[in-house]
Amino acid sequence: MPPAGYVASTSPDETLRLGEALGAVLAGGDVVALSGELGVGKTCFTQGIARGLGIDPRVPVTSPTFTLMGEYPGRLVLRHADFYRVERYSRLEAAGFEDALDEHGVLVVEWAERYPDALPAARLEIEIKLESDQARRFYLNARGSRAEDLARSLLESCP
Repeated sequence: MPPAGYVASTSPDETLRLGEALGAVLAGGDVVALSGELGVGKTCFTQGIARGLGIDPRVPVTSPTFTLMGEYPGRLVLRHADFYRVERYSRLEAAGFEDALDEHGVLVVEWAERYPDALPAARLEIEIKLESDQARRFYLNARGSRAEDLARSLLESCP
């Protein structure tokens, strides 16, 4: 499935704003699958999503690389997972990952490409690619009608 398009960012502040724009339109049950090289901005984008979900800005949203998943209450619960250090699918099962999604929360997964089968088929996939020191492109791939709506909303929020 080809990408639905892309949005660009030229700074960490713009990356935060992109995430915030997406977070503002997320609904319970939505899944965002992030991929891209180390240091490309996945956690920064997720911090923006947290802002858009109304999570207290004093709460640090950090990559849960060693804990697998963090939860942050806001308008909806943000469940932020990171598959980077997951060595086996069985670790996801043992951690109860399949219970991470419900109508009261959204799920954002960094390094989602490592275990795509752990995610629901309906999701918004975002591959972040480095263009230069500060510039990134966020390639959107919508899987399902709800993800198409999210991608369209994000594309329309950018000039």
